[in-house]
Amino acid sequence: MAKMNIASQDRPRVKSECLRLLATLKLDPARMQLISGFIDTYLRLNAQEKEIFQAEIAQFEPTQQEVVMQIVTSWMEEGIEQGLQQGELKIIQRLLTRRIGAITPELQEQVRGLPLTQLEDLAEALLDFSSEADLVAWLQQQL
Repeated sequence: MAKMNIASQDRPRVKSECLRLLATLKLDPARMQLISGFIDTYLRLNAQEKEIFQAEIAQFEPTQQEVVMQIVTSWMEEGIEQGLQQGELKIIQRLLTRRIGAITPELQEQVRGLPLTQLEDLAEALLDFSSEADLVAWLQQQL
């Protein structure tokens, strides 16, 4: 899509039409999310284009409009969750370094792979850590 050289004035319409077509395909949620994520990644809109995009969606049939809005809402929720997780991860990494010193790249990777709920648990648990072994033990308990 990025290589298609879509004219800037057509970008909102192209994005809305892609989503309208996606809504009519009635795919399973996983496939729909994959394709919609692709569309969102390669057709990022600026603020003015987003307004036009919203106006385009408003002209859809109510059932299609509902499906498209669910897709768009899932993008926003996913973005918010990723932002929270990244912010929390940075803080936890700083706290771990301050509390127990530098940790190995392998442990850093394990911490990065934790879901948000486990990151929250780690943020609380690390207050009791005194060495890297405490982190290792805590990670093993999470498996």
